[in-house]
Amino acid sequence: MKLKVNALLDAGFAPMSLVCREMREATKNDGQDIVVAAERNKGYTSVYKTRIYKDNTGHDEENFKFIDRIAKTLLWASGGYKLTIAGSEAVGEYIKKAFSHGGSRDFDVRFMERVYERDFEVIITDIASAPDEKSSAFPVGRHLDGCRIGFDAGGSDRKVSAVVNGETVYSEEVVWFPKTNSDPDYHYQGILDAMKTAASHMTRVDAIGVSSAGVYIDNKIMVASLFLKVSDEDFEKKVKNMYIDVAREIGENIPIEVANDGDVTALAGAMSLNDNGILGIAMGTSEAAGYVDMDGNITGWLNELAFAPVDYNEDSMVDEWSGDYGCGVKYFSQDSVIKLAPAAGIELDESLSPAEKLKVVQNLMAEGDERAKNIYDTIGVYFGYAIAYYCEFYDIKQVLIMGRVTSGEGGAILLERAREVLRTEFPELAEKVTLNIPDERARRVGQSVAAASLPEIK
Repeated sequence: MKLKVNALLDAGFAPMSLVCREMREATKNDGQDIVVAAERNKGYTSVYKTRIYKDNTGHDEENFKFIDRIAKTLLWASGGYKLTIAGSEAVGEYIKKAFSHGGSRDFDVRFMERVYERDFEVIITDIASAPDEKSSAFPVGRHLDGCRIGFDAGGSDRKVSAVVNGETVYSEEVVWFPKTNSDPDYHYQGILDAMKTAASHMTRVDAIGVSSAGVYIDNKIMVASLFLKVSDEDFEKKVKNMYIDVAREIGENIPIEVANDGDVTALAGAMSLNDNGILGIAMGTSEAAGYVDMDGNITGWLNELAFAPVDYNEDSMVDEWSGDYGCGVKYFSQDSVIKLAPAAGIELDESLSPAEKLKVVQNLMAEGDERAKNIYDTIGVYFGYAIAYYCEFYDIKQVLIMGRVTSGEGGAILLERAREVLRTEFPELAEKVTLNIPDERARRVGQSVAAASLPEIK
């Protein structure tokens, strides 16, 4: 694999976007069609179609590895408890073994079972029986009529706004410690107090919108880092329906909509930029993502791109949590800066926290240190190739990057290098996709205000 734009500090980088392109090219005259589908709640189904080598022609291992990466990406992008492999029984059997308890994708399977409360399964079928795409068609967000509460649950502070016909009449930000507290009543009371405060500044409450890190299905909390210390028993009893229960205390039959904070960030950007087809990527402690589709809707996809592979190199860094290699968390977060520092010739004190290590590199960057610049240059190459890969799964017009890794001059270098990758390797995408860091105009619509716009008043 030859890259037209090399990653300065990572000679082994093998972008998934090039792997996809090379597989299509290698099989265009003598390959076989294959479909990978992921089904989630309410039968919503995401479909990825491509080609692979024909079965039993000496390329089975290449097919297995390639579809393993594609299936994993589709699963973490859209979510699901059922994978369907249509078009190759051999590949299907491999995926069935991998995505099972005790298989190589055991982590992915157990995570999805917790999210969707269903046993995970892999279906193998012929190409003619491949599932069709089925998506949620209703719009979410941009509703600003009436008296609304918007709540943004952060890990270190909680924000709430009272919004009347699109105008913020009150907002507050309160420090809290949800990630270190094991008592779910602490979380419940904090959320309830915030919403009651906002409600007291309006004559009535017509709707409640919530932005929060984690995975939400039908407004239920399935997985969320805010409740890290809460026991599984308390989670089931007191946490899962917490936002629904709080809404009932505010008033009967008030519509509520709970969305992942990445999606709400993308929605806030879409509202400020007055555009759609926006993928937002936040590079901080991890890689967080959100998406607003071409119709201006939040899709209900997981968008957990931290777990989606972007590097095909099996010797690339392994994510400690999932146990898998080449995943986005090690490329678009503070972990990426830290992993590249030794290759850049920067020694970081091991006694420092990850955030402090990032700060050391950012300070060097501010001083014009060439070694620090090379780190951001490399992350920019990663990102350009990753955007092309994300375009395999998302219809994208704009990419917004944010988060502390992108602050300062480093973010500008990262962005320009990513643009260079698109111009050089993927000119058709360079014409279509705009990359930017949100300016003040794009930040004008706050997270809690965008959250307030989530529910529709009927």
